[in-house]
Amino acid sequence: MIPVDEIFLVTAPGLEDVLADEARALGLNVTGVIPGGVTVAGGWPAVWRANVKLRGAVRVLARIASFRAMHLAQLDKRARKIAWDQLLRADVPVRVEATTVKSKIYHAGAAAQRVETAIRETLGAPIAQDAPITIKVRIEDDLVTISVDTTGESLHKRGHKLAVNKAPIRETLAALFLRQCGYSGQMPVLDPMCGSGTLVIEAAEVAMGLPAGRARDFAFEQLAQVDRAALAGLKAGGRSTDLRFYGSDRDAGAIRMSRDNAARAGVGEITMFDVKPISEITPPEGPAGLVIINPPYGARIGEKKTLFGLYGAMGKVLTERFKGWQVGIITADSGLAKATGLPFLPAGPVVANGGLKVQLFRTDPL
Repeated sequence: MIPVDEIFLVTAPGLEDVLADEARALGLNVTGVIPGGVTVAGGWPAVWRANVKLRGAVRVLARIASFRAMHLAQLDKRARKIAWDQLLRADVPVRVEATTVKSKIYHAGAAAQRVETAIRETLGAPIAQDAPITIKVRIEDDLVTISVDTTGESLHKRGHKLAVNKAPIRETLAALFLRQCGYSGQMPVLDPMCGSGTLVIEAAEVAMGLPAGRARDFAFEQLAQVDRAALAGLKAGGRSTDLRFYGSDRDAGAIRMSRDNAARAGVGEITMFDVKPISEITPPEGPAGLVIINPPYGARIGEKKTLFGLYGAMGKVLTERFKGWQVGIITADSGLAKATGLPFLPAGPVVANGGLKVQLFRTDPL
């Protein structure tokens, strides 16, 4: 295989440091944290590992070449010198995406076309817009960086969540917010507004040591070489846990979705989902843990007024009944967080979630 110059782990802006922490814990060699992601040194085994094991990365790019090019003919010539046959298969379609910033080559479409032609004429691989392999070309200050997207569909698609509720939180964000709360699989987790169960299921998977990408395919499986035995080893694993994970919601349909999603994820036996409003929640038997909630934010006009009452009631229930538990609340409005009356630590970074800017507000044990 063509050597990897550098691995780039893409994540939601604002959560780069949290992902870097997860990558280090996984044994990856983190070399930098930059807006939008984390750089890692390592070869193809690190690429496979990052895709299968990381819970917070959105995708994994493997950088395979970089050179200077001042005009399209130069880009064409240097693109043809890349050993494409050591990366791609002649029978697997490819597409090329290009971006240019402050460069003499300013036409991204023309740049993409030159690299596509180089691949087609030197390797014979077909070019298609719906290809399973994407080559990314970035030209900044006349420096061309060429990467292969080794992931394919975004890593938040774990492969087992068919049913989603309105305004769901992505699995990758859920994993990083859990991590920000200090969660490492050693305590119970309760979400009293669980929707389709994402936060509860993610927490249960961590406790059972289940690899995030165990139930899905990746773009790198279509490259020139992949070690199938090593990949199967990465996807295997898991352990038993005595902990239990709890979700509730006033919507019976959401609870049905949560149970189905948990069963498909293989955590049905350690997750409990019940139909109940937040006013009726009580701590389960056993050790204190983490209450984490992604409540409504009131994005539409006129909604916010009623939400202050909801957040106030939520804070009262947690304060009175959940002594010793930590709390994490994800919301787009610091005023709503304040309405809970909970003793929050300084708020986490602002993160984009479904077109809204949200933050994690968390407490020490109450």
